[in-house]
Amino acid sequence: MSFRTRLTSFFLLIVVVPMVAVGFLVFRLIGDSETGKADARAVGIANAAADVYENSIRAARYDAKMVAGDVGSLNGSSLRTRLLALTTSAGLARIVVTEGSRTLADVGTRTAIAPGFAAVGATPRRSAVSVGVSELTAAQYGRQLSGSGIAVVVRQGALTLGSTVPRTGNTALPRHGTVTIGGAGYRAVTQTFAGFGQSAVEVTTLSSLSASAGMAGTSRVLAGVLIAASLLLAFVFALLASRALQSQLGRFLEAARRLGSGDFSAPVPTEGSDEFAALGQEFNSMSNQLAGRLDELDRERARLRESIRRIGQTFASNLDRPALLELALQTAVDAVHADCGRLTARANPGEPLSEATRVGSLTGLERQVRAAEGAALESGGFGEADGESASIASVALGAFEPGGRTHGLITVSRASRPFDDDDREVLRSLASQAALALENVELHFQVRRQAVTDELTGLANHGRFQELLNAEVEAVRRYNHPVGLIMLDIDDFKLINDTHGHQQGDLVLGHVARVLRENSRDVDVPARYGGEEMALILPHTDLDGAYAIAERIRSAIEALRVPQLDGTGALRVSASVGVASSSEGSKSELILAADSALYAAKRHGKNRTMKAEAQTANVFGAG
Repeated sequence: MSFRTRLTSFFLLIVVVPMVAVGFLVFRLIGDSETGKADARAVGIANAAADVYENSIRAARYDAKMVAGDVGSLNGSSLRTRLLALTTSAGLARIVVTEGSRTLADVGTRTAIAPGFAAVGATPRRSAVSVGVSELTAAQYGRQLSGSGIAVVVRQGALTLGSTVPRTGNTALPRHGTVTIGGAGYRAVTQTFAGFGQSAVEVTTLSSLSASAGMAGTSRVLAGVLIAASLLLAFVFALLASRALQSQLGRFLEAARRLGSGDFSAPVPTEGSDEFAALGQEFNSMSNQLAGRLDELDRERARLRESIRRIGQTFASNLDRPALLELALQTAVDAVHADCGRLTARANPGEPLSEATRVGSLTGLERQVRAAEGAALESGGFGEADGESASIASVALGAFEPGGRTHGLITVSRASRPFDDDDREVLRSLASQAALALENVELHFQVRRQAVTDELTGLANHGRFQELLNAEVEAVRRYNHPVGLIMLDIDDFKLINDTHGHQQGDLVLGHVARVLRENSRDVDVPARYGGEEMALILPHTDLDGAYAIAERIRSAIEALRVPQLDGTGALRVSASVGVASSSEGSKSELILAADSALYAAKRHGKNRTMKAEAQTANVFGAG
């Protein structure tokens, strides 16, 4: 998120949102004020309506007493005639005369309201009579109360007696609340008064909401203008502040870009004493420190390039043991800024330590070097010794196997200062890596040897035999010198396994293989061909020479005594041997010839050496 976006978000959060909330609250308060004014006006109209109604009742009571005194002795048609005359002459709206629950006469309009009542005393000929008189109709009542924004609806039960609002119909009117009639809104107050009959008269006074809306609208406009002005003012100040901040930050950004490009010549301008000025001062201080580090970084780059070169040498010589040892020592000397050092190592686990490589001169430090190396060997880790002119540190290279002897030592000397914990950790790490690299070299050669060596006999395996014999046959074809091949098979080897067990048979194979190695020349290649069958490749050897060597080997095997594993004595073994030679043939023909001679020896009684047959010998150039 950019700085401008953050400022905008901040402005919206702390200015716009609160102002909108305040505006909402103000308009809500204006609305509530409008409602309160409408309620007060409606209550005032309702109180006036009640006063008019009660005054009309009091006046009607007086008229009722007058009518009661005038018609107290009348009955029937004379009563009705007299009542009609009174309504006309006195301007009454309605007169009702009742005796108990029976109506004796009822003249006038049914819309009359606010009745007053008077009683006529009982006579010997009749019961008590009640006279109800009204001077006011619902329409007259409404006209008295109606005015600008005021309306009246008079109902008795389901009947609307009068209404100053058209199209009232059956619209439900609340006791106290807002109602819409004919598209106009009113605040309504409904009151209940006494009327003719059993049902009460409900008078609803309606105060138009539009009467108070004008003032509320003016208030809303004024509030809206004030809020908009506040927002505009806040926006202007926020814009000015944003530009000022961006200007200052822009200067810092430009200075940072110059630093990033290596230009330390132009400091950040600082003005005033606020936080930005303090930040600019710290920025300039950091720039000066960075400039002071440039020379040191250049020196470190040179050392890094040298380290990279050595890493390249490591990859190039990862199978060169002497090169690895030299590289490990040189890296250790450079890593701890030592003046000189040496690396001692064992050629194999059984040999003593001997110096493999050296950097610089350790003359005069022999005693301290021996002390440090002795301490490292004793602890199997790290040793130190301090002399008058130098400090000596020696770290052991790990053993090839857990619990084995230390493979070697890296010893370094430094005259400038003693070695600290960081130096010791670096030397330990380098020693661990060097030991791992040496172990990888050793494992590589072990794997390579295992790939071509039979594990049980130590002779070349069948694949290596085929590879070397093929190379010899190719040399035969190129230079026409002979190559001999001896194939031997241990007689009755299956019987040895069946009688004495396979471990005894493996021991016999090992002894026969040893005899084969001991009675062959350095240039010869003994191999295990398969099972109990072995072979010997004889470079530059004709058939007679190969026969002589084969016979010597057969005799040595015959004289062999293999100790029995159960300790009851020794086994005597013998071998049948076939010999062939070639100066121009193929590998497969040479093997076939020697193998055929071997089986001929088997057929002729075993424990003997046979040359290739006469017809085959001609192929191989043998006599």
